[in-house]
Amino acid sequence: MILAEAEIRELLAPAGLCLVESIEGEVDLPQLPPYHSPASAGPEHGRFDSRKDEIADVQAPDMADKINASWYRMATEFGLFDGNREFLLGVSGVRLGGDPDDEPSTLWFRVRLLADWDLVRSEVDLLRSGFATLFTDRFVPEFTMASLDGCMMLNTTVWGSGTVSTIVIRPEPLPL
Repeated sequence: MILAEAEIRELLAPAGLCLVESIEGEVDLPQLPPYHSPASAGPEHGRFDSRKDEIADVQAPDMADKINASWYRMATEFGLFDGNREFLLGVSGVRLGGDPDDEPSTLWFRVRLLADWDLVRSEVDLLRSGFATLFTDRFVPEFTMASLDGCMMLNTTVWGSGTVSTIVIRPEPLPL
């Protein structure tokens, strides 16, 4: 999908995300072994998982509450936000202009979390899981975020079991 930056800004707004700027080129992320995603990383890579009580079933009535609470707790605890509540958001499957024949890839945007946010109930299509559409019509989020300093990344992901949880990769502890 080809979108202009203004369209992405408008699409993210209902989730309480203010687009600050698009990021050109590569972003700094914690080092993972080649061909590994956060979901396939282990504790030796600095992986931390949602607590068991934060794992949400995609059909459960409290799915939105659990996902919102878990990602926010982990984002805060592991240092996603800078002093202005800004961080990087990876958006897959879109392009900002360019050749229509080019394959869409993950684009990164610097965003600010606003006081009035809701990543799940807003049902922002840019945060929707494509995988979850295989087993539910319900909106299920899936997204990747990273701290501006490149020290941590966060991935809220859908599992084949029909559950959603958040993973953080933070190889180095937070500075005191």
